Amino acid sequence: MRPILMKGHERPLTFLKYNRDGDLLFSCAKDLSPTVWFADNGERLGTYRGHNGAVWCCDVSRDSMLLITGSADQTAKLWNVQTGAQLFTFNFDSPTRAVDFGVGDKLAVITTDPFMELPSAIHIKRISRDPSEPCFVLLSASLLPAPATPLHLNMSRVAALDSSFPPSDSSLSSSLCNFFFSLISSASIIVSSRANPEGPQGRINRAVWGPLNKTIVSAGEDAVIRIWDSETGKLLKESDKEIGHKKTITSLSKSADGSHFLTGSLDKSAKLWDTRSLSLIKTYVTERPVNAVAMSPLLDHVVLGGGQDASAVTTTDHRAGNFSSGGEDGYVRLHHFDQDYFNIRI
Repeated sequence: MRPILMKGHERPLTFLKYNRDGDLLFSCAKDLSPTVWFADNGERLGTYRGHNGAVWCCDVSRDSMLLITGSADQTAKLWNVQTGAQLFTFNFDSPTRAVDFGVGDKLAVITTDPFMELPSAIHIKRISRDPSEPCFVLLSASLLPAPATPLHLNMSRVAALDSSFPPSDSSLSSSLCNFFFSLISSASIIVSSRANPEGPQGRINRAVWGPLNKTIVSAGEDAVIRIWDSETGKLLKESDKEIGHKKTITSLSKSADGSHFLTGSLDKSAKLWDTRSLSLIKTYVTERPVNAVAMSPLLDHVVLGGGQDASAVTTTDHRAGNFSSGGEDGYVRLHHFDQDYFNIRI
């Protein structure tokens, strides 16, 4: 199983992500520019330029049309996957650590790090790509200092607000779409230790959507896994400290159907959890700290990557047949499984 070495980054890798079809691989690194590759042969397709800091994470929409990235430059950005165009920038007051599209790709969860006097936080953003669809900005009055009501954007007024109108017929769709992205909700549902005393302490390393976007699962430096109500921000469940991780949780990966998820930790273990009940299913013990975890979409197998210098990342192809890893040297390594792999039983 000799890997294909893919050189596209000058600094250490931070995150890898396959699209749903498994034919594209997205890589993030500390060199500011996320990169997209063909997953079969490792051909580099292009980069997404616009960040001014290390890019810590990314996620791609179900139809592979949108890419969202989070960076140390205190922004999360939306990109057109095919053209590389930057569609929208979410600005924050602290570095962005994790991003994840919800089911339907109309919601995104974004986490920000503790910075200066700001605590770590979870933000929810509403995204709409259809200019004919009303945009509803939903705010939780229980989490914000003042009550808020849904904001309805009248698309008939967009033309009057955009100086590029009236455009030519050929650019009408593009201009309207780009301006519509600029009207994406700038408000958030925020979960933080300041807003919620039961909130996470320290950095939130990963946050992902639960089933049907009803919950958010978060994990980070305090070694506790928490499940939040995505509408109210209320804490629903948290992992038992007796059976949970003992040190920082570095990574979190969902199964293909979202029914369970895998976490990796500096305590030299990975744990498999039930998404709804947060009950522990299995513990995998290793000889070194776990920095990245991934779950096979076909077999009941997991991949764990780690080492003393928390810098390796691993991900599996959603089609099957290979997985990718990256580390300090900036190379992405694409590993194709032999056919014999699919015949083994563990």
